[in-house]
Amino acid sequence: MASKPSIPKGTRDFSPAEVSKRQYIIQTIKSNFEKFGFQPIETPSFENSDTLMGKYGEEGDRLIFKILNSGNFFFDKNNKIEIPESIEALQVNSAETIDLSQRIELNKFTGKISEKALRYDLTVPFARYVVQHQNEIEFPFKRYQIQPVWRADRPQKSRYREFFQCDADVVGSKSLWQEVELVQLYDTVFTSLGLEGVTIKINNRKILSGIAEVIGASDKLIDFTVALDKLDKIGEDGVKKEMIEKGISEDALVKVQPLFSFSGTFSDKISQLSDLLAESEEGMKGVEELKFICDNVATLGLSTAILDLDVTLARGLNYYTGAIFEVAAPKTVSIGSIGGGGRYDDLTGIFGLKNMSGVGISFGLDRIYDVLEELKLFPDTVAATSKALFINYGDKEALYASQAIQQLRRENIKVELYPDNVKVGKQFQYADKRMIPFAVIAGDQEIASKTYSLKNLVSGEQIAVDFEGLKNALLG
Repeated sequence: MASKPSIPKGTRDFSPAEVSKRQYIIQTIKSNFEKFGFQPIETPSFENSDTLMGKYGEEGDRLIFKILNSGNFFFDKNNKIEIPESIEALQVNSAETIDLSQRIELNKFTGKISEKALRYDLTVPFARYVVQHQNEIEFPFKRYQIQPVWRADRPQKSRYREFFQCDADVVGSKSLWQEVELVQLYDTVFTSLGLEGVTIKINNRKILSGIAEVIGASDKLIDFTVALDKLDKIGEDGVKKEMIEKGISEDALVKVQPLFSFSGTFSDKISQLSDLLAESEEGMKGVEELKFICDNVATLGLSTAILDLDVTLARGLNYYTGAIFEVAAPKTVSIGSIGGGGRYDDLTGIFGLKNMSGVGISFGLDRIYDVLEELKLFPDTVAATSKALFINYGDKEALYASQAIQQLRRENIKVELYPDNVKVGKQFQYADKRMIPFAVIAGDQEIASKTYSLKNLVSGEQIAVDFEGLKNALLG
């Protein structure tokens, strides 16, 4: 007996209705990317392993899907299996416990059997693309990419092994006007999707560095910010407890106390930060950068989004050097961030091209889908189904129907002919199951009068129309 078909954990099939909704989101994001001057590029689904490895930290490296080389690499010249003893001794699932020499041996072995890996994100391949094509690119280079990525993560709710990223980046410019535009881009996309009231949270790496400097904990910047980032989850006492456990002094916590009651308008928060960071040159640079972005966004205005300064925002500290962004859905929806990004001063440096500053943002397609679904914000017009089904009464009638179908499709109206001359009831059942709203009847009587009978399958109403009337009704 054949085994039941299945798909790998962490991957998904999408129905026609789901694909239509996803394409609606992607097309909305894409059209706005292009409206803001971003150009599309695409990179391969897989890269050379050395392009990806070592760019995401040890945890990230473990989540990269390796691709097995073709060929009999396990066999020696006598066609006998050859596996190093040191590899045979390793437990398959104990990579966390092996010593350094074993890890080096394992990496060498992995390199022998796998030289390529599936794309982990779009950012590192973009950096590789910029360096490789630097002589063909006009800087500043504004690019967008909407492609799938893969991570060998443990599947769970809203966390998949294969998913799409929708990124927009500008590389080759240090101008803060780029940050201003990216805030506007977020606002424009979410307004276009009907998702009003999102909060675009912004912070600056220089501010976090400045706070750590002022409280005498510069050597514990990561520990400090990781703890601060948990303020909304574990509260003030929980954050202070974690900071003390990480070696941050009681005196430092007294100095950082204003952060726990941080409130007011964007301008109010800027003023509080200016007082707190007055003695930090780095911190004051961050304050000035945020003030520039805030002032100009306020002057230009946002349609439906809210810009908010969040000093606990600390994502991407390994590579962000300036502004940090994160987008939260309206408070009526309980879901994680639906977008994020930031400024990085030397991303291309990992491939040898130094001093190439960039800034970028990303949209979380799957979470945006979930939010639009929960809030019932998908337009009724977003459907994979046809607008009308022409009933098939035989070859003569099918030809008459097909002539109308041909003209309607030229008007971008989705219509189709039932392919077989079967019982009319079966054809109507098909339209009902496909959720097609109209049926078009074209029999001897209609052919003789050069008309069509249009039946609304929701209300049951049926009217006789000429071609123009049919077209206008289906366009409505």
